Amino acid sequence: MADSDLAQLLRNAVPSNAHKGLVESVIPSLITCVSDIAQALRKSHHVARAGSANAFGDDQLNVDVIAEDLIRKASSKCPFIVTASSEEDPVEKNTQDTAAGDIPEEHYTLAFDPLDGSSIIASNWTVGTIIGVWQGKTALNQPPASKQVASILGVYGPRTTVIVALRVPGSAPACLELGVGDNGTEIIRPSVRLAEAPFKTRYFAPANLRAAADDAKYMSLVTHFIQNKYALRYSGGLVPDVVHALVKGHGVYISPVTAASKAKLRRLFELFPLALVVECAGGKAVDPADGTNILDRQLEDLNETAGLVCGTAEDVDFVKNALLN
Repeated sequence: MADSDLAQLLRNAVPSNAHKGLVESVIPSLITCVSDIAQALRKSHHVARAGSANAFGDDQLNVDVIAEDLIRKASSKCPFIVTASSEEDPVEKNTQDTAAGDIPEEHYTLAFDPLDGSSIIASNWTVGTIIGVWQGKTALNQPPASKQVASILGVYGPRTTVIVALRVPGSAPACLELGVGDNGTEIIRPSVRLAEAPFKTRYFAPANLRAAADDAKYMSLVTHFIQNKYALRYSGGLVPDVVHALVKGHGVYISPVTAASKAKLRRLFELFPLALVVECAGGKAVDPADGTNILDRQLEDLNETAGLVCGTAEDVDFVKNALLN
């Protein structure tokens, strides 16, 4: 596929010249970066602790550091990306060596999880990269539903694929799937949408299943899915489990918050970008603690965490009611 095909697809999704840099520079740069990370992972046969920990106290792996460095490098080369923060280094830092007056009128900040799935990468399971693109130079105290204008999920498995979601004010939401590799970029699906009922097969992904032993509502919910013959699809990786639903057209992912299982997912680096993808594909993403939409509440601290229920809208509503009522 020619690069012009992807460029035209992105321009059609966001025709406004006010976001020309987003579709012609930011998104293509990040897609290329996902391809670079995939190549680096193919050469990283030994997965080991890097001897450091991130700001949340989690041990860093050598592959976490590699992915982090590649995204930072890509950000510094794109003039429209002026700040960036990551799960490994949750501080919004300048990406460009320019004075304040040299910042382009159109500019963005990135918030990313360089490599989601550290607990399963050593076993060579599919893992991913999560990136949110925010209009302006900060994600703090901004309305996520309107200021986060794009998100990217890089999926590293037998193939390397990329999910791109775009929701720019004035344009219709868009979600597309790409394949990237040595032969360039290929459009797999120009429009990614969750299916509407009736569903041929229904899927559920129950994260932290051990919590069901301590929470009767969660146990009852899991039992409901089994009794209603939902297919279990849970790998332990947030990106592949959510993308599975997008590929199959149906699915509900549940990461509960219970008395024995506190919220672990980072709102800025994981939940916001995933929620944008799911919403652009016609689904829902809510906080299981109170049932509010993930993108409804502004971020006051880069380190905030929450639970997640996302996927097919009617199943998300069912899970929300089951956990809260």
